[in-house]
Amino acid sequence: MLGPFTIGFLRIGWIDVVDVLLVTALFYQLYKLLTGSVALKIFLGFMSIYLFYLVVKAAGMELLTSILGQFMSVGVLAGIILFQQEIRRFLLSIGKVTAFERMRVFPWRREAAPERMNLTPFVEAAKSLAAKQTGALIAFTLTSDLKFFTDSGDLIDATVSKRLLLSIFNKTSPLHDGAVLIANGRIRAARCILPVSENPDVPASLGLRHRAAIGLTEVTDAVVLVVSEETGQISLVRGGEVFRNLAVTDLRARLNEFLFDAPPRPATATGASPAATEVAA
Repeated sequence: MLGPFTIGFLRIGWIDVVDVLLVTALFYQLYKLLTGSVALKIFLGFMSIYLFYLVVKAAGMELLTSILGQFMSVGVLAGIILFQQEIRRFLLSIGKVTAFERMRVFPWRREAAPERMNLTPFVEAAKSLAAKQTGALIAFTLTSDLKFFTDSGDLIDATVSKRLLLSIFNKTSPLHDGAVLIANGRIRAARCILPVSENPDVPASLGLRHRAAIGLTEVTDAVVLVVSEETGQISLVRGGEVFRNLAVTDLRARLNEFLFDAPPRPATATGASPAATEVAA
């Protein structure tokens, strides 16, 4: 086994190399998470003060070290408060990757095939809503637990039907403003608040509904059906990837593929950020 090696006056072991690589990867992920938001400038400000603190500490400036040390101890708590939204998004991203539902921890355990949900009410409702240019936002739960978002709305737990969906998204309905969450083939909740994507690469042509759909699919594996109020176009969003202007037949085929047939694909296959990817039917 190879031992530590020396570069100039530095003695570096393989553990040190792994340590540096892990820290680099962590800071890169943090940078990607904060890119395009005001939080990035705040984070860079904190890092500048911390680096200055290390310099004055190494130089032996005891008074300045003591003052900056007190600031840094309070700065941790202040950082948690300032970055609470970013921390939440970061933890959701980690949870999305390491969800136990996707991990084959027990390879000998067979999972029962999920019962196929009837997609006709969703397709027919989307067709009617699009014809009247009535906006709609319907999120389908897969393996991610959307309880946090469910609790932000009004619990319904009702059987799916076209008439119920049309009633919910009717412009005079008190439940129309927000998203409907579908879990286990039932309408779990309505008027739910979804996280709006802060990705600067989201095209300006996409409105708040599409941004909310992108935001949810960035942190969970949910599939979101969007009907645009401005254009009447029907879209599906998965993994930050937007499939726009879908015909009714295309909508049914995509829903079958996304919900039952294929696992979610990463939307960054071409190197672009997920929200920047748009696919037209």
